[in-house]
Order: sequence, then structure tokens, then C-alpha cells
Amino acid sequence: MARLSSLFVAILTLTPTAYSRHLRASKVFLDGRQVQNEYDYVIIGGGTAGLTVADRLTEDGKTTVLVIEYGVLSEAASLTTVAGGFSGMSDSQFMYDIRSVPQVNLRNRVISVLAGKVVGGSSAVNAMMTIRGTAEDYDRWGAFFGKNSHWTWEGLLPYFKKALNFVPPNADITRTANITYDTSFWGNTSGVYAGWPSYQFPATTAQMEAFKGLPGVEIASDSGSGVPGVYWYPTFMDPKTVLRSFAKTGHYDNVKRANYHLVTQSKVTKIVLDGTTATGVSFVPAPARGQPGNTAAPVTTVTARKEVILAAGGVHSPQVLQVSGIGPKKVLSAAGIDTIIDLPGVGQNFQDHGMISASFQFARIPQSARPSSDDLRTNRTLSTWSSQVWAANRTGPNSIATGNSAAWLSFPVISPRSAKLSADLAAQNHAAYLPTGSDPTVAAGYRAQMLSYASALNNNNTAFYNLVLQGGSASGLLVDLHPLSRGTVNVNPANPHNTEPQVDYRALANPLDATIMGDIVRFTRKYYLDNPKTKDWGGREVSPGASVTTDEQLATFLSSSLSPSVYHPAGTCAMMPLELGGVVDEELKVYGVKNLRVVDASVIPTLPGANTCQTVYAIAEKAADLIRYGAPKV
Repeated sequence: MARLSSLFVAILTLTPTAYSRHLRASKVFLDGRQVQNEYDYVIIGGGTAGLTVADRLTEDGKTTVLVIEYGVLSEAASLTTVAGGFSGMSDSQFMYDIRSVPQVNLRNRVISVLAGKVVGGSSAVNAMMTIRGTAEDYDRWGAFFGKNSHWTWEGLLPYFKKALNFVPPNADITRTANITYDTSFWGNTSGVYAGWPSYQFPATTAQMEAFKGLPGVEIASDSGSGVPGVYWYPTFMDPKTVLRSFAKTGHYDNVKRANYHLVTQSKVTKIVLDGTTATGVSFVPAPARGQPGNTAAPVTTVTARKEVILAAGGVHSPQVLQVSGIGPKKVLSAAGIDTIIDLPGVGQNFQDHGMISASFQFARIPQSARPSSDDLRTNRTLSTWSSQVWAANRTGPNSIATGNSAAWLSFPVISPRSAKLSADLAAQNHAAYLPTGSDPTVAAGYRAQMLSYASALNNNNTAFYNLVLQGGSASGLLVDLHPLSRGTVNVNPANPHNTEPQVDYRALANPLDATIMGDIVRFTRKYYLDNPKTKDWGGREVSPGASVTTDEQLATFLSSSLSPSVYHPAGTCAMMPLELGGVVDEELKVYGVKNLRVVDASVIPTLPGANTCQTVYAIAEKAADLIRYGAPKV
């Protein structure tokens, strides 16, 4: 048995236990009574990154790994259902219940902070959009370290390929929908699939083609090619079963190794340190849903012979570091936590993509572009056919998640004032838009990011604009891919150990965010209302309304409607130089601590212009090689 609190040991000696000793050799445990005393690696978090790394490290059959996961191991249909794309996220039992602090620039609105609370993490509950980002997104990461960094597009591309098993769409759909793809950007060995639905609405193809009516818009040949444009992209779906493909199905379910252990329903209380060396992890049974943490819960401590790997995600990884005494001293002191490593960047640099609630509609989708996704709801014949083919062989519209086509456009394409806004951003006093009293290193890192974005605003290599096309009359999600504002995720000083961290998006803290988002709205108007390709479609603006035209009016609209999150929390344990507020180095090792790495979205220094899941898989695949083989020679 692992080491337990003396009180709990005493209870066990007096109480019969239902746990048989043979469970010690099985793969999944329900609590700390069953795990071994020591493992080579202990991984905190059984999500997208944690399960990927665990799978890779245990491939030799000898290296022992324990993954500690807060959520349950579940086979619920809500997690695997593809149709509509939001079944997992809609099942509250698999989601953390976290609320942000009131957002002062959003009329004090409180924002839901969503993340997966289940084995598989957010890969089990996301919208299944398999998006990569541009080459410049990843070259930017390496540039913070200098020209010899291995964190570049070329350095990550092999891991993007390794991370997913790409299965092309069937030939009939490829031809009728005019889908393009390039298999040279993809791999075919992973247990995590990038597949395609067996049906596409003709209206989706027509809406994609309509972007050709706007100057400067390019149609990219493949979503994984690393360039902005309008393109088709796959779904995190196994096309054979037409079920969600995620970290659990790809890196756990079919992995039969005695050296790979998982304990579920367990909350990590701290990383155990011997001086400045990580030696293990302490955890307790996770509290029941809706219940506060139990301060008297039995504590299990497991030793990591080689390393502790933190993979709890963009919200919880900084919390784990801070409760372990690693973080900004003033934050820890306010919470009554002894500072072991004063690391100012922990919990800072918080980022998420911003969702703009502008809404447009087409009144008359042409007959040549029918059926549309609306017809599935209004046309009984189409609806009946859809149900029949799904019941017969799992094909048809029900194999579509949230869609497979979108625009990911650079700022010069969408805005005539890209050069001016680029200059305005470069000229800012950047530190003025950070929280008061931010550490000088964090401010230096923010300035480096903003200067990189200033350049990106005036070139065509980074996508700032995203409109998801869904083949219906209503507009899809409209997203700002590179918000300039930075928030924080810090422990609750009143109760750091038994409550969720305090999440502050600090939305619109940098005033240029509202200006950029205003131009995103203006360009979307042009697509719907001033486009030769859609002029006969009866486009109309629902919100913010035709009378909302100036920067000031659009800023007011955003203050009442913007969501600062599309559930892509990142950046809170940034991979940047220490002098730029970094938390981990290029090998993902925590500065000042031996035998401790962070591997998840929290290490992302600047968000990619894409949904984050595919990027996290690639980070995890690269991390596994860094752990096993060390840094590559560049």
C-alpha cells in the first residue's frame, strides 16, 4: 500500500475492506489505497496531455507511470456522441463548475470557466474541431528563446503528424463537397483519429465558396498546412465507429500494460518537494459533486523516482504549483502558503479566445445550395431520411459534429487599417494593461508578445479572424484568435486548498482588443451584406445592428455581449525565458525545481490561432520525447 495518514491506517486495520489485493496489478484504481508506493513518473491529470505522455512513457513495458485524475472513468454516451458536437460539454457531471471573478470591462458579468472533469479531460467534452494553427503561431514560441529554438513549426510538425491518425473523407463526399486535403501534413499511426462525416450540406460548400467574393481571401489546400485561409478540417472522430476519438480512446482504452496505472476521483493536494527537488505527489479522494473539499480526507503520498509531470490544464496546473509553494511570493503569502520557489509567472499570462456574439442571417439560401442544415429541422422528408440512414449504418447528417469548414484569416485581409493598428500596438506602454504590481519579468514577457503581435497584425502569416461555417441560414461562431489582454489564475487567498482558483480573464483590459474585434464584426458584415457571391441570399444583420458603426459603439456592444472564452484556457505556466516571466524552459522543466515538468495548455506562451486540442496533443508527443531522449540538437 502507499503511505497513508496514520489515522486512516488505523481505520483500515479495524474495518474490513472490499478491495482485493489483485487490484494492485490492474490498470485503474478508485483511490489511494490501491496504488504502489513508488513509480518512475507520476502524472497529475489524466486529460489530453497526461494520457498521451503516460502512453508514450510506458511503451517500453518497463517504465512505471501513475496518472492521478480528479474525474471518473466513464463510458457515457454523452462523451462519445458526435452529432452536434456539444453532447459532452452539455453533460454537467463531466465539467468543472468554476465561475470567473466579475469582469469589470464586461459590465461585471461573471463568466463560466469550462474544462473537462473526466478521464480524457477536455478532449472528452470539446467540440471535436481538429484545427492546427499557422506556422507563424509556433515559430513565435521559439522566437522568445532565440533563433536556435526547437519550438518552431518545423520542430512541431512531426509531432502533429504523430499525434493523429488521419483518415481521408470518402471519395463521393470529397467530390460533391469539393473537399481538399493533403495527407503529407498528417500521420496515420496514432490511436487518436482525425476523421470525416459521411455527409456535408451543400450549403456549407456554397458558403465556403462565397468567401471568394472578397478580396485577399485564400482557399487553403489543407487545414494542417500552416497557412491562413478558408479550408475544410476533420473531426476528432473514429470514422469506423462514428464516435468521438479522444485521449482516453487513443491513449488508454486499448493500452494493456501492467506498468501503466491510473487512479481516478482523486484530488492532488500538493507536489512533494525535498528542498527544491520534486519527489512525489500527495492526493486525497475528490469531494462529491457540489461538495467542498474535506480537510480530514485521508492523504496518499506516492514517490516519483524520476519526475513529477504536471498536466492538470490551464486552470488547475498553476493552482497545483501555487499550493505546493511554487509561484509569485505575494500571491502565496496572501494565501498563507510558504514560498519555496518564488516564480512570478505562475498563474499569470492567462489567455483564451474571445467569442463575439454578432449575428447575421441569410433569408434565401439558393436552391442550388440546398439542402441546408436548416432543412434538416424543417423538411420532414430529409429528417426522416437522416434518421433512417443513421439507424441503418451510422451515416448521413448525424455524423456531423459542429461542422468541417471555416475561415481563419489574417488581419490585413479583414481590415484596411492593419498598418495603423500594428503601429498603435507597438507604441503602447504595454505594462499599463497588466494587473497593478505585475512583476517586471512578466511585464517584459507581455511586451515581447505584443511586439510579436504588432508585426503579425500587418502581415498575412497569422490568422486573427475565425468564422465557423455550419451550412445554415444563421452565422456560426465568430472568434478573435489572438486577444491582447492577459488575465490571471491564482489560488483563492481565503481558502487556497479546498476551493477552485480565482479566474480573471481581464477581458478588454487592452483597449486595442475592442478595436480589433470591431473590425472583425465589420468584415463579417461585408461577407454577409456586401459580397457579390451572397448578394441574392437575403443577408441581414441581427446584432449588433446596422446603426452600430463607430469604434465606440462597437466597444459598447462588446462590453455587453463578448464572451472572453471559447473554453481554451492557456498560458498560465508559460514556456518562456525566466527573464520574460516564464515558468518552464524549452524542455518544459519548471525553473528552479528539479524533476518537475509541466505538459499541457498552460505552457503555451501565446495562443495559436486555432482550437487548442490538436496543439496540446503535439506538445504532449514532443514532451514524451524530451523526457525520454532530451532536447534535440538544432
